[in-house]
Amino acid sequence: MMKQLLGWGLLLLASSAWGAESSVPLLSVTPGAGGQVIGVPGASLPWLVLFPFLPALLLAFTAFTRIAVVLFLLRQGLGSHTAPPNLVLMGLAVLLTIFVMSPALKTINAEAYQPYLSGSLTFNDAAERAATPLKVFMLRQTRAEDLSLFTEGDIKIDPKLVNSVPLAALAPAFLTSELKTAFQIGFMVVLPFLVIDLVVTAVLTALGMIMLPPQLVSLPLKLLLFVTVDGWHLLVGSLIGSF
Repeated sequence: MMKQLLGWGLLLLASSAWGAESSVPLLSVTPGAGGQVIGVPGASLPWLVLFPFLPALLLAFTAFTRIAVVLFLLRQGLGSHTAPPNLVLMGLAVLLTIFVMSPALKTINAEAYQPYLSGSLTFNDAAERAATPLKVFMLRQTRAEDLSLFTEGDIKIDPKLVNSVPLAALAPAFLTSELKTAFQIGFMVVLPFLVIDLVVTAVLTALGMIMLPPQLVSLPLKLLLFVTVDGWHLLVGSLIGSF
């Protein structure tokens, strides 16, 4: 079920990314006595129930987690809780995710979605093909120790063979690895700001200005440092290069 849901979501994502005009039918419209009758096919009912969880699953299986965590840690390190706003950070994280995942999306569109539209592949086969490029990406970013934690030493699973790794084990292992990597990058991003906070606090304490909040002094210094070193360019470049 998880693999089919993921594959179906990837088919929809690939179609929207490349401007396809067709979509996977979820509703049926039939003529009735009082007009058109809209019904839900029985086979589509599970997808409609699980559809609200589809965005979270897709984001968890992509580069979004690492990028979003690092961006929010950056804002926390700057000491600014409202700038940049959440909407801007989320938008930047989504755009960077699409850029990083574009090779996988192109493969899904060419090998799964377009053959499905032409009728040469069934839905299940298309979903299976759509999940494979994403599993390749996830396996490349997953640490061996994290994968072994969820596979429990299953001898049937070979990390070098994508098809042998079940998605139920790969997904949590990938997300665990992404969180670890994101916090490692975040630590390196926040560390210079922490040094500035410590220096400003020590200076203000030595001057006896204990009533002045250190954040009022450290925030302009952090912004000056971040702008001087062209922080956004360095951070975005480092995030993209980390994949």
